[in-house]
Amino acid sequence: MQANNPDKPTLAARLIGGEIAALARAISVVERDAPNALNILRAIRPHLGQAVVVGFTGPPGAGKSTLVNAFVAELRKRGKTVGVVAVDPSSPITGGAVLGDRIRMAEHTLDEGVFIRSLASRGALGGLSAAAAQVADLMDAAGRDVVVLETVGAGQSEVEMARIADVRIVIAAPGLGDDIQAIKAGILEIADILVVNKSDQPLASQTKRQLDAMLSLRAPSDHPVPVLSTDAIARTGVAELADAIDECAAYNERNDDRSALAGRSRHLLAQAVAQAAESHVMTSRSDAIEAIIQAVQEAQIGLSDAARQVLDTLHKELAD
Repeated sequence: MQANNPDKPTLAARLIGGEIAALARAISVVERDAPNALNILRAIRPHLGQAVVVGFTGPPGAGKSTLVNAFVAELRKRGKTVGVVAVDPSSPITGGAVLGDRIRMAEHTLDEGVFIRSLASRGALGGLSAAAAQVADLMDAAGRDVVVLETVGAGQSEVEMARIADVRIVIAAPGLGDDIQAIKAGILEIADILVVNKSDQPLASQTKRQLDAMLSLRAPSDHPVPVLSTDAIARTGVAELADAIDECAAYNERNDDRSALAGRSRHLLAQAVAQAAESHVMTSRSDAIEAIIQAVQEAQIGLSDAARQVLDTLHKELAD
């Protein structure tokens, strides 16, 4: 048996050094939650916080992937390296990503300055899979200047992106009409920048006016939310979008806003707790859990109170 070479760089060290193959391998390890995943995540912690994490979200049909593709091209023109975490819908058969975003970003395939990874949503209602935040951290540690998160477009519940991204872009398509009212309590409130894509269409100006009007419902801010118009196919307005993102990121840095980095850790912890609780409820046959389930079934207790009782039960069982 060949002895291990103690001088051989670890996977984490190679990733931090910018090796693309190591980044790809580390993402696979972390996404599978393989035994070495924790060692990798621990090793990269001192190297986080250098990249600007930009989140793109919005309803289906708004042209998110096409706009992200154009934005990546603009960043490369400016000499910046990019990592893209594209969260695609899961296949109902295999559970894997459909990989639509990889197809739309094919022009960047041979560019080593662009690293694209598609992740399956795996039923994540907030538009981001459980591994997305960790993959963003890996790309950050690998030296990418900008990390782009693109969500599946699940709608109002995508506010979880606000906990992960440094700069949050909400994209609308022309002619949303009443749809704007339907989502205003959700993703519109998380926006640092609002974008009306497909600006060549007739209703684009009207939609922009609607969004401008809706901003009056938000609390006043030292950094006003711009409403921009883009045509991702013609790539008009994309340079202005990149400028606005730079300005927003610089504003956050001046104000020492490190909340997104902490938010990614909080997000990961919350998901881990939820998964542990779900596993406990689904597999436990303890009398306490069975009693809570029976009480819910017979409408003797509400779900919120039942959830608190489950957490109390889980805490007691772990302490014993």
